Amino acid sequence: MQNLSLAALKAAYESGQLSPFTLLPALREQALQQADYNAWITLLSTEQLNEYLAFLKDKTPADLPLYGVPFAIKDNIDLAGVPTTAACADFEYVPNTSAFVVQQLIQAGAIPLGKTNLDQFATGLVGTRSPYGEGKNSFNPDYISGGSSAGSAIATALGQVSFALGTDTAGSGRVPAVLNNLIGHKPSKGLLSTSGVVPACRTLDCVSVFALNADDAAQVFSVAAQYDAQDAYARENRYDNLIRYYSNQLPAKFTFGVPAQLDFQGNADTQQLFKRSVEQLQQLGGEAVEINFEPFLAAAKLLYQGPWVAERYLATQDVKAESMLEVIATIIKNGDQASAAQGFAAQYQLQALKKECDALMQGLAFVLTPTTPTLYTRAEIAGNPIELNSVLGTYTNFMNLLDYAATAVPVGITSVGVPWGVTLFGPAMSDIRLLGYSGALQKAIGLPQGASDYPLPAPVSTPFAVAGERINVVVCGAHLQGQPLNWQLTERGGYLVDATVSSDKYELYALADGKRPGMIRNEAGGSAIEVEVWSVPKETFGSFVAGIPEPLGIGKVELADGKWVPGFICEASGLAGAKNVTEFKGWRAWLAHKATL
Repeated sequence: MQNLSLAALKAAYESGQLSPFTLLPALREQALQQADYNAWITLLSTEQLNEYLAFLKDKTPADLPLYGVPFAIKDNIDLAGVPTTAACADFEYVPNTSAFVVQQLIQAGAIPLGKTNLDQFATGLVGTRSPYGEGKNSFNPDYISGGSSAGSAIATALGQVSFALGTDTAGSGRVPAVLNNLIGHKPSKGLLSTSGVVPACRTLDCVSVFALNADDAAQVFSVAAQYDAQDAYARENRYDNLIRYYSNQLPAKFTFGVPAQLDFQGNADTQQLFKRSVEQLQQLGGEAVEINFEPFLAAAKLLYQGPWVAERYLATQDVKAESMLEVIATIIKNGDQASAAQGFAAQYQLQALKKECDALMQGLAFVLTPTTPTLYTRAEIAGNPIELNSVLGTYTNFMNLLDYAATAVPVGITSVGVPWGVTLFGPAMSDIRLLGYSGALQKAIGLPQGASDYPLPAPVSTPFAVAGERINVVVCGAHLQGQPLNWQLTERGGYLVDATVSSDKYELYALADGKRPGMIRNEAGGSAIEVEVWSVPKETFGSFVAGIPEPLGIGKVELADGKWVPGFICEASGLAGAKNVTEFKGWRAWLAHKATL
């Protein structure tokens, strides 16, 4: 099995050890040899693969962020010229164009290997509801792979692809991730386009990412999260949700929520692994606080017990019931029964629950839950398909209804040889922050990647940013990290480059309003002043500068190492009524002194 993590693959390509022109055909052959896992519905032919590989012939890994990276596509997401079935042969169609999100990845250099198996019409969390074969767990085939994105998880875990796309309406991108020792990220709704995706619940659907590690998931997310003007439910991402917060750069202290009461269905393995996860996060600097989880669970019940099942009915109304698996038809058939009044009543109830849940999350870096209470064999699911499937969604069904982002993280192997994991979730637009914490937890646990023996890659020490020109800016006061105006940098995609000092030719003044400092150059009697250097995207730098009030502005500041960098300066006229605080050698030190007066 080849190490297909993005870092390992890029290194192998750059060294000449591997070439995508030989790797992709080899991975196709591997997928054929491992066909018993039922991961695939359609594998691309050699000729089809060559069409995508041709795009790479005049390019290198330096040109494309996902150069030659093999990936899988859940078969309810369109790939041009390849049938989309949603695991129902009578539903099959051949799209002329690829889904928007697929096209973003292909343009970045990724190569699709094919379309993967799923619970029919993405309805299920088990992976066994498919006429194309039951998805088998990559560690213990007697157990479920989890679903509905079963094949995407299996193919990634078995080392057939580097990452995969799934969908996640009720947990379909998280349950199979942890049951196959993968990261499963369910983005904030609308950040990954659903154009070209067969709907399950159109207002709730998300395209999700399966990856071997959190670093890879974050990079794929950053490439894929492009705004699609043709998607009615698309949302523009924020700059601070595109920049990598790496797992070795977390806050020294943070607080996370844990449900006051948890249900593990009597499974001692999963209960112990959850406890271990809490302890590991505490060792990383976290403080666990119990929260009332009843409002979240109440919201979860609305997904299938409320009128939202009507969306599944709408998505499949042209498909004959006899074309569906019996369990799928049973779930969907009554979707036309809810009245408009019931629909609005459920929305009112959900809005009230969201307000309550949002309040419970205030001040928390994230909330930690099990991803599933327990795990089941394929035989157990066959004997009780609907009730046990519902148990698997206990901690996943509410996420999209409440408009949260979530990352599932594997944290251990159970006594039956099947992986299991937890989920970190937070408000919309917290994707990168969640992936940072998830990466820290994954590295601390130390499991290998997928079903391989390959260890996780070393922590990344430099930020990954979306491609584009950036400008460094020196700040000395209210924009310093932890100060009141720092958000003006972070919301524009700024990240800290260096905490340093200026040259010894500056004076620092507390301006008359007492809220801001002014830094003045003094060649003869100055001092070194504490400053920070922040990197800001060029396209947002102008709006940042435009918001700076007089007498401050942007000029050039000399740092201690002799470099001149754009930074805050103060007009001499602005010193009227100001106090010289140069002796404190920094704004933070002056504020600390001022607090004692």
